[in-house]
Amino acid sequence: MNKKILYYSIVVAVSGFLFGFDTVVISGANLPIKELWQTSDFFHGLFIMSMALWGTVVGALFGGIPCDKYGRKVTLIWIGVLYLVSALGSAFATDPYMFSFFRFIGGLGVGASSIAAPMYTSEIATPKDRGKLVALYQFFLVFGILVAFISNYLLKGFGGANDWRWMLGVEAIPAAIYTILIFGVPKSPRWMLLHKGDEAEAFRILKLSATEEEAKRMLEEIKEDRADTSKGADNVFSKKYSTPLLLAFLIAFFNQLSGINFVLYYAPEILEKAGFATADSLLSSISIGLVNLVFTMAGLYLIDRAGRRQLMYIGSVGYIISLAMVSYAFLADQSANFKLVFILTFIASHAIGQGAVIWVFISEIFPNRVRAYGQSWGCGTHWVFAALITLFGSVLINALEPWIVFAIFAGFMILQLAFVRFLMPETKGISLEDLERQLIK
Repeated sequence: MNKKILYYSIVVAVSGFLFGFDTVVISGANLPIKELWQTSDFFHGLFIMSMALWGTVVGALFGGIPCDKYGRKVTLIWIGVLYLVSALGSAFATDPYMFSFFRFIGGLGVGASSIAAPMYTSEIATPKDRGKLVALYQFFLVFGILVAFISNYLLKGFGGANDWRWMLGVEAIPAAIYTILIFGVPKSPRWMLLHKGDEAEAFRILKLSATEEEAKRMLEEIKEDRADTSKGADNVFSKKYSTPLLLAFLIAFFNQLSGINFVLYYAPEILEKAGFATADSLLSSISIGLVNLVFTMAGLYLIDRAGRRQLMYIGSVGYIISLAMVSYAFLADQSANFKLVFILTFIASHAIGQGAVIWVFISEIFPNRVRAYGQSWGCGTHWVFAALITLFGSVLINALEPWIVFAIFAGFMILQLAFVRFLMPETKGISLEDLERQLIK
């Protein structure tokens, strides 16, 4: 693997670290903020817990516009600025409305990064390494989740009643580092050729990850694709794109109907209901982050070997078993450790399956000419359902018995298994242009 491309992919993937940290750090601040501002369950779910996710929805739905107009790199730079502003603003918020505003700003960064980062990496990588390089985004994402859980645990009590401010504000450090580093990555070769017509620069960037002969071949493929687009403007919602649109919607839909964000956002509260004391629940949340990281590494190793579809099979079966057992454990009032074992099995199933695959798969299945807007469609779907589940999570966790919630998630994962079996294509080792020819009729 070319060392320069690996370095660029890692720098871009740091936006995934900020994504993971930003979305999960709120779990440690959840209960202190609820006690501080004495809000209702619905208000807390909407304005405190899910506001960042509504920002993420907006960032995902409209992130394709700057990616196409200004480029993937420029968009990634502004994403760093959004994270930095959000971290500092949330830490110094004086009321729930100000807090929600800055969490929304951070959400814009998360949503845009879920489009720009996988798209950028998929466009600079060779087909044989594309899966693992794009999946670095997910690796850094779960690393950010783990660091957020550890940070919350270590900062508990650090600032007394204001320890939650430290939990949120510390994100400003990696956000500043990422923003500086991203200036050093090149622009996407496909964007340079398709949107700027700069063939020489596109060829120079392609040679960073391939031999001159391979770079010439890739350049010719992109030029052929560009020649097709010159026939007229294209709309991502045209009938010919119905297959990738359906695939992106379904993989994003099932990702969130597994309950993964519900578990990550409400981990301490769920573990308290499972029988852990408050301090133990924060410590046990770290085990969730560790398992997530280890099995994401396994997914990273396997994604270009076993393939995307095989990982989804493994993850789907693991989902069904683990969610059913968590449901049973709450229903039969099993021990806290028994419940934790299957919650961790659920996390492992997600990490090696959906977690490793989703950003890679969505970044591959749309043609060059509509990739930015296709990414917006898939990522927007993901974040709409993530926001809805997090919004109602605070209500669900208190209104329904936990076993019912986990049983519902298990039922949706049976449907995901059917999706993988009957609809999902394999995309490993195939160039983006060849995938277009297979999926677009």
